[in-house]
Amino acid sequence: MYRARPGSDSGWGCHPRAELLNGRPAMLGFVIGPMVEALSGQGILQQLGLGALLHHG
Repeated sequence: MYRARPGSDSGWGCHPRAELLNGRPAMLGFVIGPMVEALSGQGILQQLGLGALLHHG
């Protein structure tokens, strides 16, 4: 986890470095997720074995 140096005013919170570390994997997930769904023909819940949670009716 990222922590600023002592004496720095940038402690915890929304900082450019933290946003990059979180944003990049999120962007990959938003691109890869629909691609995998399209290729497999199954949604994420079915892929995880949680398809029974979906309401069919």
